Order: sequence, then structure tokens, then C-alpha cells
Amino acid sequence: MKRTTVRGAVLGAIATATLLLTAACGGDDMAGMGHGSGATTGAAPSAPASGAASNNADVQFAQMMIVHHQQALEMAAMAETRASDAELKKIATDIKNAQEPEIQKMTGWLTAWGQPTAAAGGHNMPGMTGMPGEMSEEDMAKLEAAKGVEFDREFARMMIAHHNGAIEMARTEESQGGNAEAKALATEIATAQTAEVATLQKILDRL
Repeated sequence: MKRTTVRGAVLGAIATATLLLTAACGGDDMAGMGHGSGATTGAAPSAPASGAASNNADVQFAQMMIVHHQQALEMAAMAETRASDAELKKIATDIKNAQEPEIQKMTGWLTAWGQPTAAAGGHNMPGMTGMPGEMSEEDMAKLEAAKGVEFDREFARMMIAHHNGAIEMARTEESQGGNAEAKALATEIATAQTAEVATLQKILDRL
């Protein structure tokens, strides 16, 4: 009887130890699973759209639109101080307020994409001459020489042509671009500048 009791106690102890060992291993496994889940939750966020995949159309759009915007800013700066029409002055200010941040945004994209940015001061990059709506040096000299109402007319005419060129470039990006953020900006540019073209045409008609 005593031997049976001892044997039972030993078997019971072995069973208890086995259960404890199994529980410990299970706890380690669950802890590992919990760590894995936590690691997934705490993973670094996805890269911003500016760093997402881009194609040649995106790069060309950003590079060319920067240069295009820079020329528009030169024209707007003239109009802010020399236009005699108050509505034209307001449009010039609106152009400046919209396009300066857009230049900064597109410059940031090109940096993220590892691509060269357009040269400062509105100079074209190699192979970028003859952009849609781009004013020639003669056009810019003519605008600078104009005064009074004649300046207003020249500014309105040139900016309409300039905007139409930007709209054409934006539509190309919409259809050929691969970067979602660049395509979204192209849509914004096309929408805003289409509205400004309509306003500029109304001003030109009454001047």
C-alpha cells in the first residue's frame, strides 16, 4: 500500500511537471506571436507619394512646369506694380500665391526622385526649349516696355497664351504620368488656370 502511494505520488509529480513545461512553452510561443503582431503594428509608415514610383512623364512635367511657373511669376511681378487694372493686379497676386508653393512642391519631388531640378531664374534645362505657351525674350521685352492700358492688354494676352500652354502640359501629365500626387497637381493646375483664362479673356474684352 505504501509502495502504491509513493508510485502514485511520483507519477503525479511527473504529470504536473509535464503540464508546467507545456504551459511555459506555450507562453513563450504566444509571447513571440504578440511581439510579431506588435512589430507589424509599429512598422514604419509607407513612403510619401513624392517618393513613390515616377516615370519619365512625371519628371518632365515637374522640370518643365517649374520653368514655366517661373516665367509666369516674372510676368505677375510686373503686373503687380505696373498694371492699371485692379482686377489684373489681383490675378497677378493670385498667380504668385498659387505658383510659388507649387514650384517648391515640384522641386521636392525631383529631389526625392533623384532627378535634377530646373535651374533657378527661369532658365530652361537642356532640351526644354519651346514649351507650350512659353514667352520668348522678345515677348518679355515687349511686355516690359508697355505702359498703361497697353501693358494691361499685353499682359492679359500673354498670360492667356501662357496659361493655355500650362494646361496642355498638365493634360499630358494626367494621361501619361505615373505618380498619383503629380497627376493630382496637374489636375489642380489645369482647373485653376482654365478659370483664370476665362477671367483674363473677360478683362481683355473690356479693355
